[in-house]
Amino acid sequence: MTVVTALIIFVVGSIVGFFVNHFLSSSNQEQRKLAEQVNKSEAALAQYKLDVSDHLASSAKLLEQMNSTCQTAMKQMEESTQLLQKATTTDVEGMPFFSQETQQQLAQTAGLRHPKRSSKNVESATEAPLDYSGQASGLFIDEKQRVSGAE
Repeated sequence: MTVVTALIIFVVGSIVGFFVNHFLSSSNQEQRKLAEQVNKSEAALAQYKLDVSDHLASSAKLLEQMNSTCQTAMKQMEESTQLLQKATTTDVEGMPFFSQETQQQLAQTAGLRHPKRSSKNVESATEAPLDYSGQASGLFIDEKQRVSGAE
């Protein structure tokens, strides 16, 4: 009987052990899967942080370049303003719009295009122009006209 009891205890123990192992191993598998997901998420977060820091560093460089360009443009604007103020304080009427050479060329071309006209006696226009007929055509009279070729 002791052998039978030992066999029964062994069978019951192995069945209980099988179920306990099955439940514990499935929870272990879930924990492993969750640990892998956590590791992947942490790696993705670390990569994202690196990408963001790279982006911010490049943005900072671009802003520095933009700032230096703006500073250069401001200096040029100040210099231009000062030059314009100096130019306006001097005699503006003494400064021609075109250079002397350009003015000479303009005078020459104007002389070639528009030669001086001699003053002719202007006849008074008392006669009708040649394209007008001296007689009325009758187009606007409300009469029936004969059509040529129709009988």
